[in-house]
Amino acid sequence: MTAASGGAQTAGRPTRLPRSARRKQLLAAAQQVFVAQGYHAAAMDDIAERAGVSKPVLYQHFPGKLELYLALLDTHCEAIVAKVQAAMQATPDNKERVRGAVTAYFDFVDHESEAFRLVFASDLRNEPAVRERVERVEKGCIAALTDTIISDTGVNRAHAELLASGLVGAAETAAQFWLANGRQIPKQEAESLLTALLWRGIASFPLQGD
Repeated sequence: MTAASGGAQTAGRPTRLPRSARRKQLLAAAQQVFVAQGYHAAAMDDIAERAGVSKPVLYQHFPGKLELYLALLDTHCEAIVAKVQAAMQATPDNKERVRGAVTAYFDFVDHESEAFRLVFASDLRNEPAVRERVERVEKGCIAALTDTIISDTGVNRAHAELLASGLVGAAETAAQFWLANGRQIPKQEAESLLTALLWRGIASFPLQGD
């Protein structure tokens, strides 16, 4: 059964989905193919078949494989940045903010969709448009932490950005290491260990007014 077969036909004729719903369906099928095969091995034929549509229908929405891949990247890049931003806004407790940022990365790499492979383990990282999007993720997450560090500690932007980049880099690297090594430590425990490490460092910078 294809990804689109459930309810996709009525009386032997394909159901015409709204454009937004069709696009979502195609992106879901493409993600499955890209994650399973990698960008270079994936074919538009495979994606169309997985979605249960003809190639002309696929090309109506995406002019080529790269455009389809970039649309997926945009979706997931925006999601991880939004998660880190939400963690900064969810609480005034700075230790919990650090935990929230760490959890955002662990949740992303541990998600059953394996979408993290499209962002962090792509076989297309040297493509300028892909590289630009991956860099945008890092910059977006760093910016979210930078603003919080500045508002809470009063350090200047250059110092805050460097501290934020260290926090983001540690969270990203540790989460990927944890996954690649078979989740040997329970996820919540791994998040707590990394949070404790990062908090011991960032907490040494006094809050404004202290």
